[in-house]
Amino acid sequence: MAATNDHPGEQGAQQPIKLIAIRESALSLDEVFRAVGDDAAGGTALFVGTVRNHDGGADVDALGYSCHPSAEAEMRRIAEKVVAEFPVRALAAVHRVGDLKVGDLAVVVAVSCPHRGEAFEACRKLIDDLKHEVPIWKHQKFSDGTEEWVGAC
Repeated sequence: MAATNDHPGEQGAQQPIKLIAIRESALSLDEVFRAVGDDAAGGTALFVGTVRNHDGGADVDALGYSCHPSAEAEMRRIAEKVVAEFPVRALAAVHRVGDLKVGDLAVVVAVSCPHRGEAFEACRKLIDDLKHEVPIWKHQKFSDGTEEWVGAC
């Protein structure tokens, strides 16, 4: 049977943004994955950003995220751009703020679309735009006693 874009399941959903949040508590992969479940989605892409133990050749001991009060609204604005560009069935994005340890989840985003290629592309655009446009700042403390603030996540 030939594929056609005439079926409603091949189109984006009417209200695909299911979860947008900034959290002080631990993030849940299960929560984000459940939020993007959709019977018409043939592909779901999930990205998980974790705190790593190094950056720029230096050992990282501690890390904290803080954000501007507009951060969640900016996340929603970016999500709206993604759903306007891709046939998104469901989308979710959560970012952590506060003090985190190496290995903690810092950001989890997921997108489901009718096909895997669209899901990968939409998820990539979502995380890349969140990283560059949402006012979230990272404060890194290095093993050598130095510290660094990094703009955006």
